[in-house]
Amino acid sequence: MGIKLDPQYLKRFKEIAGLLMKYGNSDLVKNAGLEEALKDDENLSKEVKGTAEELAADLERLGPAYVKLGQILSTRGDLLPPPYLFALSRLQDNCEPFSFAEVEKIIVSELGVKISKAFSEFNSEPLAAASLGQIHKAKMRDGREVAVKVQRPCIREQILQDLEIFADVAEFYVLHTELGKKYEFDVMVDEFRKSLLGELDYRQEAQNLETLRRIVEEFEMIKVPFAIDAFTTTKVLTMEFIKGKKVTDITNLERTELNGTPLAEQIFAAYLKQILVAGFFHADPHPGNVLLTEDEKQIALIDLGMVARLTPRIQKQLLQLVIAISEGRADSVANIAVEIGEPKPKFDEIQFRHKVSELVQTDLDANIARMKVGHVIVGITKAAGETGIRVPAELTMLGKAMLHLDEVGRSLDPGFDPNASVRRNAGHILEQRLVNEISPGNLLNTLIEAKDGFEKFPRNINKIMDLVAQNQLSVKVIDEPLLVDSFQKVANRITLGLVLAALIIGASNLMKVPSGFTLFGYPGLAILLFLMAAGGGFALAIQIAFYDQKPQKLGDPDVVSPLVRR
Repeated sequence: MGIKLDPQYLKRFKEIAGLLMKYGNSDLVKNAGLEEALKDDENLSKEVKGTAEELAADLERLGPAYVKLGQILSTRGDLLPPPYLFALSRLQDNCEPFSFAEVEKIIVSELGVKISKAFSEFNSEPLAAASLGQIHKAKMRDGREVAVKVQRPCIREQILQDLEIFADVAEFYVLHTELGKKYEFDVMVDEFRKSLLGELDYRQEAQNLETLRRIVEEFEMIKVPFAIDAFTTTKVLTMEFIKGKKVTDITNLERTELNGTPLAEQIFAAYLKQILVAGFFHADPHPGNVLLTEDEKQIALIDLGMVARLTPRIQKQLLQLVIAISEGRADSVANIAVEIGEPKPKFDEIQFRHKVSELVQTDLDANIARMKVGHVIVGITKAAGETGIRVPAELTMLGKAMLHLDEVGRSLDPGFDPNASVRRNAGHILEQRLVNEISPGNLLNTLIEAKDGFEKFPRNINKIMDLVAQNQLSVKVIDEPLLVDSFQKVANRITLGLVLAALIIGASNLMKVPSGFTLFGYPGLAILLFLMAAGGGFALAIQIAFYDQKPQKLGDPDVVSPLVRR
């Protein structure tokens, strides 16, 4: 059964079908019924295979949802080959700007005042235009320079339509292809939906800016712009304007005069704290979102639409993983990755460990100082997908963030060693995690639990004593009748074995005693004892082979473990 082609979405389905035909999935197009969407377009129906760079260009042409999807796919080494990962990682979220008249209309609608009343200056030409919105430089009435991000008109409706189409295609993949089942495309689309819709709420981004500012405030060389809440809504974000340039735009000549080593060290340490201590990190630190300030003394982190949050358990495991990667311990990397992931029924653990070991060892042999932590993490997610273990979305986002961070660090200082930075900061990270764990909140929670335990202790003791007095106390750790029966069976067989052994020994001794009664030319009594021993042994063997209960496996759904039987 193919995908139902809704007439209002026909153009979008046609574009998706064209992509699939161009990049090698013509069979899926035919099976899904998408071929109908291409019947009037001769160019799209041609069997022309596209390149990785063309795929990136096609996604940019199709709009914001496709650009964001491409950026997500750039971290999925388990789905795409390296040339495509590289091309998609370079996706630039640049679009044609929308008119200033639209900007005025949105600001008036959202802020409730005219631009001339809210700002003393407002540049009509945007500084940058992206898929979700564009940024204008302005000046507040009090003289502060600000950047105003304005969301594209009707962009939410367009994205919701594209997400619905993605969900239909993903569902078809899951139902009709092994690839879709293996990589759980429906789950991927659901996570993508949550992430993208979150980026459409600029109030959330303002909160993210404030949260990140608090986390990195100890790093003097790291700057995060502050949001101006009174001039921020769902579709308008007003924040501090920071003058600077992309770290990747630094020329070789400028780099010789730049004190890049401490900058690289601080940006890396700041990210380690975000990920491994705070559990909240800027998940999209590509070079366009990391600026070198005009005075060349600070690094600014901007565009916090995409962030990730980590539970304490995941934080602990990721800390162990990052340290193991930095030290080149392949076995430990594989062990931690298995703990982080969720093995599927057909998980090939041996193959997974082999791939992870090969991945770490290859980089290690090349030069541990040049090993890219992000590259190894992305490689782990690829190996996980190929061998049947589900890894959390946080690991994929961490891989993407670390991959960009490796590039940022080496743009500031070509000799920067991220692995050495991990080892240098490990002690401080552990200290901060310990401080968090013994924070007043955690201590209070522990005290409350202890208080509850002490309050319930006397009542529980009274219950136990009452049961003892009534002779009703029982500890059901094992199945007592089964245990008694087993011991009795063992005792009986030992006794029978001793009797048979005695008969054999007695018969052997009687063979030496002359007797008038003989069987087969041998003393008759001795032969009778031998026959009795043989019969008893044969009967015991038959009982063991055919009548004993077979060993039961705890994994058998029909078996109740003696340890939990009541």
